[in-house]
Amino acid sequence: MSAPRQAGPAQLALLLAGSCLSVLGAVLLAPVLPKMQDHFAGTAAADILVPVVLTVPALVIAITAPFAGVIVDRLDRKRLLIAAMFAYTAAGTAPLYLPSLGAIIASRVLVGLCEAAIMTCCTTLIADYWSGPRRSRYLGLQTLVATLSATAFLALGGLLGAAGWRTPFWLYAVAAVLAVPMARLLWSPERPAAAGDRLPPIPWRTLLAPCLVTLVGGVVFYALIVQLSFVLDDIGVTAPATIGALSAAMSLATAAGSASFARLSHRTPKQLLPVAFGLAAAGLAVVSLGTGVAGITIGAVITGAGTGLLLPVLVTWAINRLEFAQRGRGTGLWTGFLFLGEFLSPLLIAGLGTAGGLQPALGILAGIAAVLGVVTLLAVPRNTAPLNVTDA
Repeated sequence: MSAPRQAGPAQLALLLAGSCLSVLGAVLLAPVLPKMQDHFAGTAAADILVPVVLTVPALVIAITAPFAGVIVDRLDRKRLLIAAMFAYTAAGTAPLYLPSLGAIIASRVLVGLCEAAIMTCCTTLIADYWSGPRRSRYLGLQTLVATLSATAFLALGGLLGAAGWRTPFWLYAVAAVLAVPMARLLWSPERPAAAGDRLPPIPWRTLLAPCLVTLVGGVVFYALIVQLSFVLDDIGVTAPATIGALSAAMSLATAAGSASFARLSHRTPKQLLPVAFGLAAAGLAVVSLGTGVAGITIGAVITGAGTGLLLPVLVTWAINRLEFAQRGRGTGLWTGFLFLGEFLSPLLIAGLGTAGGLQPALGILAGIAAVLGVVTLLAVPRNTAPLNVTDA
């Protein structure tokens, strides 16, 4: 019997690159939202629909990622991933020529469907290929690389947006380029022998807490990704390149927070979640009170440091509890909760801001993050395993 294949740097690089595509979909367009809103000013409810162009993929991921997880566990990880990569390019570049805001939103629904499959497959394969401390380290690295890519995508979105709000959509073609080496170098691990074709149930009781915390974490994580450009616009900063640069500074702080996870993964969720939510709360509070570029940027940087630590803590907390035959569905479920929070984020902030405006709404969100930090400190069991220990 031949030895099982061993994953190495090439497989890790491809899976990390694939994981960045959902970030591209989330942040690339943020610097050009004001320009897009101006272009569609004659469209009814454009002030609501233009932000939805950015966020509707998150709703689709929230709805479909659990179903993608079922396909991943029952059929084949690699085939689903490759098909989704090519479809992502087709749907992602469609707004280059689509004439109406409604058609663009429809194409973004398809982007979200592809992202659900890509994120579920990439995260599941990382957990398949590696275990123990290396799995924890690479899941943290996944967040770090995705955050660093957000810095590049934000800057590119701002620079390309100077040539027109449609121009950034060309970057979605990168998925087709990545799909070629993925088809050659990745594989689906052989499923362990099991009685019949019935999949084992996923551990709902142990996944519930990570998923519920992730729902609120998604709201907090996505808040300034969407809203920072509007906060800056409100104080007179309107140039896409400048907005992109300031947003990139926040992303660099998020990357620093993610990088710290490698040194902190020997600790437990009970220890790390209050720190992550506390930093995010402090940063959002500073943004809510800021009146100039410097103050708002400092607040955004503090927020980014907190959310950068938050995501690898949450995903590792959830996935380490899963066996091979549960991993796709559990990963899809966690991904769905994360992106549901991201989709709800701008809607919640819009609702909170109906009376006092955007910055006071961010102040209320800061309070919610602070409360959740206290809740996780009190409610997460003391005997929860350190994040670099693989339970399954």
